[in-house]
Amino acid sequence: MRSAAEHQGGVTGYDFTLAGARLTALGSGALWWAERRLLCVSDLHMGKSERHLRRGGAPLPPYETRDTLARLAALIRQLQPETVLCLGDSFDDLAAAQALPPEDVQDLRSLIAAQDWIWVEGNHDPGPAGFGGRSCTEMRLGPLTFRHIAEGDAEAGEISGHYHPKARLRRGSARPAFLLDRTRLILPAFGTYTGGLRSSDPALAGLMAPEAIAILTGPKPLPCPMPR
Repeated sequence: MRSAAEHQGGVTGYDFTLAGARLTALGSGALWWAERRLLCVSDLHMGKSERHLRRGGAPLPPYETRDTLARLAALIRQLQPETVLCLGDSFDDLAAAQALPPEDVQDLRSLIAAQDWIWVEGNHDPGPAGFGGRSCTEMRLGPLTFRHIAEGDAEAGEISGHYHPKARLRRGSARPAFLLDRTRLILPAFGTYTGGLRSSDPALAGLMAPEAIAILTGPKPLPCPMPR
């Protein structure tokens, strides 16, 4: 089942079914599972500006974590989830997590304390960062398996991130996008300073089935055949 819909708090999304679970791809790039009251986001990459500077890059405005947290907090206020699941690479690395400004740490801890919070470990953050919540390498909930990086031979119901997929219509600019087929869903990056990988890249084209669609994020999520 696939359809555009407006959800609690006026949040716009695109409804679909994966492995029997009815899910919603939100225009923000987050995933909503209404039956479980679960909000899933991927690739926050908090602390990216600090890591970029630490590794010798040019200084970036150090506000990406504050913006990422503000957008996530707004979604939480609108949807009132019972569970928040972060699908890996929540921090740009574990040193960046420890270097977050005190006000960002306070805001993050306040969000974590208000609901069941699950950190799925990513390749950038392969271990607990020490802010509370639960940490795991992957999480199985009902018919769905949440992990950071898609597995080529995964069973139906895999939800992952990692690739920061983007797609575009023929005359439009590239936008972060969900990629969906009968087996799996790949989420776009939620973090403010994250780049993206075109859906036509072999790494993504090789994972997704020929009938896969891209759901472009934005004020109104837009489904289209996945550009290859």
